[in-house]
Amino acid sequence: MFSLENVETFSQEIRKSRFHAVAGPVASEQAAREFIAAHSDSGATHNCWAWRMGQNYRFNDDGEPGGTAGKPILQAIDGQSLDGVVVLVTRWFGGILLGSGGLMRAYGGTAASCLRAAAKVELVATVDVAIGCGFSDLALVKARLSARAGVHIAGETFGAEGAELVVTLPERELQETIRMVTDITSGRAAITPPD
Repeated sequence: MFSLENVETFSQEIRKSRFHAVAGPVASEQAAREFIAAHSDSGATHNCWAWRMGQNYRFNDDGEPGGTAGKPILQAIDGQSLDGVVVLVTRWFGGILLGSGGLMRAYGGTAASCLRAAAKVELVATVDVAIGCGFSDLALVKARLSARAGVHIAGETFGAEGAELVVTLPERELQETIRMVTDITSGRAAITPPD
């Protein structure tokens, strides 16, 4: 899954109607609503939108025939494997009716073109792991963890015998990281995987 790095816009004219899309990353439903309110044009004929955050999604046709605007925008989001994204497509009517199929292609196509042009960032599921090790192993463990892509030492506490590290790492790297720490400490490290 991917999300957007920043806000992106795209405009096109289809049979004398002007379509303008604006897409951006959002972290909550409230943020999506604020984004839509901030980018909607009250002078436009329609401000249609869709957003997705995990299993939660919403879309709105804003007066267009049911299913001809919001749903194609959502399909453009899903078609590019995006999450945490909102897209607003604003239409200024140009006098020529597009029909249901034409509206679906216009809204979905405008949203898809906007999303294709946007810089994307991969969403990686992370987990926190507690690693306890003696002072004799600490420098090597920290060096090896820091050398792994996506691994971040989020916390460090010291005791009489050594240190406990809180390590944030990609979920898919969990077993390999546990194996690496176990190997380099000859099994001396105490590793507490996530629940």
